[in-house]
Amino acid sequence: MNFCRYRFTLGTALFITAAPVFADSYTLTIFHTNDLHGRTDSYPQLITALAEARERFGDGLLLDAGDIFSGTLYFNEYRGQDAVAFMNLMGYDAFVPGNHEFDLNDPEQGHQALAALFEAADFPIVGANLDFSAAPEFAELLGESISVEPELKPKPGHLYDGIVVEQGGERIGIFGLSTQSSETVSSPGNVTIGDYREAAETMVAAFEAQGVNKIVALTHLGYDSDPSVGNDLLLAQHVEGVDVIIGGHSHTRLESPVTVAENALGEPKAPTVIGQANEYGKYLGVMQVTFDDGGVVLDASGELLAAENFEPDVQALEMLEPYTARIEEVRDTQVGAHLNTPLPNPRHGNGDETSVRANETALGNLIADGQLAAARRVNPDTVLALQNGGGIREPIAEGDIAVGALIAVQPFGNRLTLMNVTGAELLETFEIALAGAPEESGAFLQISRGTQVEYDSREPFGERVVSLKVTENGELQDVDPARIYTIATNNFTAAGGDNHVALEAAYDDERSTIVGNTDWEMLRDYMVTQQELAPAVEGRIVDIARQ
Repeated sequence: MNFCRYRFTLGTALFITAAPVFADSYTLTIFHTNDLHGRTDSYPQLITALAEARERFGDGLLLDAGDIFSGTLYFNEYRGQDAVAFMNLMGYDAFVPGNHEFDLNDPEQGHQALAALFEAADFPIVGANLDFSAAPEFAELLGESISVEPELKPKPGHLYDGIVVEQGGERIGIFGLSTQSSETVSSPGNVTIGDYREAAETMVAAFEAQGVNKIVALTHLGYDSDPSVGNDLLLAQHVEGVDVIIGGHSHTRLESPVTVAENALGEPKAPTVIGQANEYGKYLGVMQVTFDDGGVVLDASGELLAAENFEPDVQALEMLEPYTARIEEVRDTQVGAHLNTPLPNPRHGNGDETSVRANETALGNLIADGQLAAARRVNPDTVLALQNGGGIREPIAEGDIAVGALIAVQPFGNRLTLMNVTGAELLETFEIALAGAPEESGAFLQISRGTQVEYDSREPFGERVVSLKVTENGELQDVDPARIYTIATNNFTAAGGDNHVALEAAYDDERSTIVGNTDWEMLRDYMVTQQELAPAVEGRIVDIARQ
């Protein structure tokens, strides 16, 4: 990859040029990562990449744009403590939480794993639109307002709207923004998430009031993600004064920085430079931004350094060894069950005709059946179990089953929740689940044996469910809107995850009980009772428009 350089002036098109020299200018170097998602084994090569990048480009800020949590056995075993040890070794300057940082919220205990991550960090956490004040587990970690005063410099592991750091003799303002989509795709609990644009405007004003005119937004919004909740391009277009955006969430690979020099109306504006470094520690992003003495961006350049091109750091490999040894032991532990057929986890994005987020799947059936079995051990009157399609992440291969395979399928550690809901609420829940079908939605529900739903995807939202039946006394019977039913799901869906507002209403009305079992453990226990399994699609969910 070439190290690309762009020069621009207000109101003109961008063009590539040789590296210019500007009088009375200052160049800020930023190294950045995002969306590692538990790939702890990426750090040894990233560390070498960083060391060599510093030799090539000089000293600079090191920033991470969120989503350290979720996705691997490393994460499930260590809950981010492994990742933060390597981040401390690398010397990160700031971190913004992503949506997956909120995955482990416990309705009773809150964000204990996230608080522990922050406490272990040797760097500050920034989130101008995140309010942690109602979550007691963070009470000792709330930082003071941003300040340029040396005695008030940010403390490691503390939470700030924004911070001021000195780099190369210049004061740099850094603030964080995290996606509001966490409210539906994760479990922020007592952490509230405000409007990203309002927060950004407030931060720019606060920095400028203290004489700071070089401002970096560290964001987990996505480069061009859902505009209804905001993204980096919209931030650059709408908020004056943000000079640099280092982003995450959309896993975008920006080979070189993207510069936005027009506002949302197409009018010239002071340039904003955007960078993002793909995913999983595959790349170390490098950006160099040159400012004039008034803090306006004159020039920007950068590239992505592929971690695979660097030898692993020896010290980091030694650090990694005990972590890897432990997860390999966990991964390879046999549960005592055998699959007689592979269980795919189809997604439209992978070219599959069906999707776990739009169609009944054999794997979804197995998971829901396991939930129902666990629920009935607590309450035999439970009529059905629901598993959100968005919570099923990987396939399971044919053969003997190991723990690692099950954790990979359900990596979030969600817990079994029993709910008392009306038949009307249950019907509304399926309207929500099927609203987007046959397109994908994380809200789509896989259902347990003994439940049958027929719907018509040609009909509008609210009129799609043709029939919903549950088994009682050995027979399928239509759900009665006026009756109360005991159902089972996970705590994420029960609390309204993926916009399941009907279930959320019951949850808020205290008609739910968390009974302790985590998702993958329920699946394991059920498979052990079955010994030999060959789950299949059974016609539990039928779209009459596609028959």
